[in-house]
Amino acid sequence: MGRIFAFLYGVICYLIFLVTFLYAIGFVGNVFVPKAIDTGTLNSPLSAALIIDAVLLSLFAVQHSVMARQWFKRSWTKIVPSVVERSTYVLIASLMLALLFWQWQPMGPIVWDVRNATGRMLLQALFWIGWGGVLVSTYLVDHFALFGLKQVYNHLKGRDAEPIPFQSPALYKVVRHPLYLGFIVAFWSTPRMTFGHLFFAVMTTGYILVAIQFEERDLIHSYGDTYRDYRQRVSMLIPLPRKR
Repeated sequence: MGRIFAFLYGVICYLIFLVTFLYAIGFVGNVFVPKAIDTGTLNSPLSAALIIDAVLLSLFAVQHSVMARQWFKRSWTKIVPSVVERSTYVLIASLMLALLFWQWQPMGPIVWDVRNATGRMLLQALFWIGWGGVLVSTYLVDHFALFGLKQVYNHLKGRDAEPIPFQSPALYKVVRHPLYLGFIVAFWSTPRMTFGHLFFAVMTTGYILVAIQFEERDLIHSYGDTYRDYRQRVSMLIPLPRKR
């Protein structure tokens, strides 16, 4: 029963993530969803809205980074079974995002508004390309392990977890973090940039640049010289040629 419960828990966490991820696309792009990044009017002073939005983004950033660190996982898995540790991480991250969507304060002053039809189409295309890059990147590194499903499925089948070998498939040969690059492209690609959207894009881009430093430190700890060599050969986010 414990294995079945863990599997069902992992599936529920994954489905919650999937709904949250799809909502995030609509939220940032101002499409399909009832509450988007620019939905509504500013009912409080701009300074108060800035503080609220900054707190919401910080809550997600702290949770997302701290819970991913090895020192936290070692303590956390004394409370949460290791087989559902990743699923629980995904669940809490999804709930933090849902809170952000719910409480986000729109800030409407327009920073830029592209009226040219070709320019609008290009920015809208980049928006969808960015999100597509995010999704493709997760599958290149093992989508279902990244979001906890593989762990609970293997546990259900009585299989031991296998160590993950270092790989750099497809997009990972061009940049080290195509998933983060996809997010940055999606967050900045809009024909109509409001002050609230700009604040979101600046804050999330800053967080991504900081998060990469922590993530790469963990990767070096796990893979040693293999990752150091990879870091020397492949650019972090901008696909530029590097000396071998």
